[in-house]
Amino acid sequence: MNLHEYQAKQLFAEYGIPVPPGGAARDVQRARAIAAELGGERWVVKAQVHAGGRGKAGGVKLVDSVDELDQTVASMLGSQLVTHQTGPEGLPVHHVLIEPVSDVQRELYLGAIIDRARERVVFMASSLGGMDIEEVATDQPDMLLTCTVDPVVGLEPYQWRQVGFELQLDVDKFPALGKVMQGLYRLFMEKDASLVEINPLVVTRDGDIVAVDAKINIDDNAAFRHPEFDSYKDATQENSKELEAKKFDLNYIPLDGNIACMVNGAGLAMATMDLIKLHGGQPANFLDVGGGTTAEKVAEAFKLILSDEHVEAVLVNIFGGIVRCDLIAEGIIKAVEEVHVAVPVVVRLEGTNVDKGKDMLRHSGLAIETADNLTDAARMAVKAAGGQG
Repeated sequence: MNLHEYQAKQLFAEYGIPVPPGGAARDVQRARAIAAELGGERWVVKAQVHAGGRGKAGGVKLVDSVDELDQTVASMLGSQLVTHQTGPEGLPVHHVLIEPVSDVQRELYLGAIIDRARERVVFMASSLGGMDIEEVATDQPDMLLTCTVDPVVGLEPYQWRQVGFELQLDVDKFPALGKVMQGLYRLFMEKDASLVEINPLVVTRDGDIVAVDAKINIDDNAAFRHPEFDSYKDATQENSKELEAKKFDLNYIPLDGNIACMVNGAGLAMATMDLIKLHGGQPANFLDVGGGTTAEKVAEAFKLILSDEHVEAVLVNIFGGIVRCDLIAEGIIKAVEEVHVAVPVVVRLEGTNVDKGKDMLRHSGLAIETADNLTDAARMAVKAAGGQG
């Protein structure tokens, strides 16, 4: 689950991480009221979308007057912001964040993420704040410091002092940096985050350390522990098909190809898409129906993948371990009849009662082809979609 910047900053403030004053607005009148509360004559207006790269895409603008504020807010609200992370369709802007312009002396980067190999939270820091951290990691890896936290003892003082030295901060700034890092670590652990970023973390000309940006991702698997985040959800920032899939416990991601995939198991789904690509085809989606799939879930999955008008063939690849292949075959037959599938369907079954399942498909009277192995299934699907196979 992603949070908007203004939501993330609310959490930052709760954990003692300094953030600029400001507020989120859904209309021009509220934006003007926030600017009046902040005072001054210059403000920054930030489009609130679940994507990075807003500044380069025109989603972050400085304004020097109330009239310019009105015009900027009016132009952002209701627009589709396209960044390098959104795809060509962009994301809708329903909120803007209004803040005073910070008097920046230095821009730093600070983030925390889970290193799954080490099973630890790792802090990342760089003196090259304000830039895309992915570019820094690729082009100047020596400028990215990492710091691994032992979960038994937590973040230790020597670690934030080490980060301070590496960032070439004045020693008198170390306690403020330590406060930020300790707050981030507590937030990360207590809120079950998977990613927390501040880019940039600025040192102002007055010597303060302030998080002028904020990004937080919460682990979806821990959502049941955090009902307080229910109100933070913004369905407009998610793909409508992905939202529909979640209703039926389906893991779905749309892609740009024309061969729809329905698979049980994420690893098997990745292998299926790889083989489609290997044989010259293009997957239309990633779809994992789960290990304990049912006829009802199969039917909903068919509805979902066939809602993509670019689909010209369907490849079903099911390993019957938890559920029997004959039950899966029954579900496929019912789904094809119910949804009125008009494109070729290729099915590869393996596992418990596989022969019975294949026999049911062959005698269904429907346009369903069966394959004995995954390679043959991929070739058949590619050919059915107009490729060489």
